[in-house]
Amino acid sequence: MKIKLITVGKTINSHLIQLQEEYQNRLKFYIPFEYVVIPELKNTKSLSVAEQQEREGDLILKQLENSDDVLLLDDKGKQFSSMGFSEFISKKMLASHKCVVFIVGGPYGFSEKVYQRANGKISLSAMTFSHQMIRLIFAEQLYRAMTILKGEPYHHE
Repeated sequence: MKIKLITVGKTINSHLIQLQEEYQNRLKFYIPFEYVVIPELKNTKSLSVAEQQEREGDLILKQLENSDDVLLLDDKGKQFSSMGFSEFISKKMLASHKCVVFIVGGPYGFSEKVYQRANGKISLSAMTFSHQMIRLIFAEQLYRAMTILKGEPYHHE
């Protein structure tokens, strides 16, 4: 199984980029992991929120395969503890999906088409984080989940 994180807009903070790359490098010892960055829309001042969601949604949907298990990182999604997330990932690994895709939407969230395509929603916190920080938080939690599954000492209960 491969895990993919699709995000709208690139990370511009060099410190966050460095940390994202560190966790991405750590993850390759456990599972194939890929970031896919969809460029932010240009000239959006004349677009409504719904139009921006639709355009970003179309770009997101182009990145998906029919066989992908798609999970949205959404504030209304299911929340997990780190142990619970590791169990969730373990179940996904056993479910024989070739690719599990997690998606971080744009600043206004997801289009209805993306919600319809999704197989579920996960919330990383009841708090709101910047889109740039969510990428790092997700990568760290995925790494933590993998070390929990391998019984390695990274996570402490």
